[in-house]
Amino acid sequence: MVHQAQGLLVQEVAADGELPSRYVLKEQQGRPAAATAAAAQRAAPSIPAVDVSRLADADPGEADKLRSALGSWGLFAVTGHGMTDPFLDAILGAARGFFHLPTEAKQEYSNVVDADDGGRKFQPEGYGVDRVDTDEQVLDWCDRLYLQVRPDDARQLRFWPTHPPDLAELLKEFSVEGEKVAKIAVTAMARCLGFEDGFFVDKVGERMPSYARFTYYPPCPCPDLVHGLKPHTDNSVVTVLLLDEQVGGLQVLKDGSWVDVPVLGGGRHQLLVVVGDEMEIMSNAAFRAPVHRVVAPGEEAERVSLAVFYQPEPDKVLEPSPELVDGERPAMYKKLQAKVFADGFWDAFALGERTIDFLKVKVDAVDPPAAAVSGA
Repeated sequence: MVHQAQGLLVQEVAADGELPSRYVLKEQQGRPAAATAAAAQRAAPSIPAVDVSRLADADPGEADKLRSALGSWGLFAVTGHGMTDPFLDAILGAARGFFHLPTEAKQEYSNVVDADDGGRKFQPEGYGVDRVDTDEQVLDWCDRLYLQVRPDDARQLRFWPTHPPDLAELLKEFSVEGEKVAKIAVTAMARCLGFEDGFFVDKVGERMPSYARFTYYPPCPCPDLVHGLKPHTDNSVVTVLLLDEQVGGLQVLKDGSWVDVPVLGGGRHQLLVVVGDEMEIMSNAAFRAPVHRVVAPGEEAERVSLAVFYQPEPDKVLEPSPELVDGERPAMYKKLQAKVFADGFWDAFALGERTIDFLKVKVDAVDPPAAAVSGA
């Protein structure tokens, strides 16, 4: 059954100009200290950049940059991906066009659907908000459109908007180009650990599923009191993330502090590759999935982003690669099916927990040696 708060679309709430208590974080829940678009652009440590065209050619210098970025951040900015700024601008422009449609038009693609018992239920794909389970759950300040993009024959086209008319084709193209970036990254990550190119790709499968999430953050009257999107790690091997070119808000938890990912501005888009939970498990924590969140924009701004999550085939087994397990570095995670992990993500995310913790995938709480990446 659908919880009563499931029907609260943030865009409609924002139109009232007030902040309902359902969105307000308690002080102990980690209210954002920096909450405006301007604050997100203040001086911050630079996100490491990696040229994936050089990475594809096994350039040793670029491999060193990748190894350093993954060891310190768990993500990197992408250059050399071949996608033009006008193309990326068109994608997010089409997304804005969708979120600016009348509510009735967007509700045709609602993620609340008829249930077998005659009621209504939440399911991941479609338009709306993330799953709401309880009255105590603090809601995020965002609406989203979530779609399976690949394999092509797995698309549920009833959730794909027909307006704006170019949105679907732009998303398809982005997912294909993004998959190239993802595979280059995953291949290079295998090399970083001293393995053949196909080491991780073979574990993911040829029909690597991908899911796209367009997220819309409307203007917020009190951005320092809410989560635009709560702290989480990604349900993916890697995620390819396209940021808003004007409004910041993404923050990464680094060395115990939240660090802003600054926007490039000037009509230029930032593309990031982020390590996901599944890669952390397969690499036996040689690569760590970074915890990240989004701060809501201020009253005069809105923010749109696109994340594409590249996942293992659902029947693949997730486990630490045997080649990365030995007496000095025991297996950090239990074995489970990729589909079980993916399904558990939605339960964990609703509770604000990490899937690895919610499903009790960790063998124990002891951290592995810190030199896992740099020493490979």
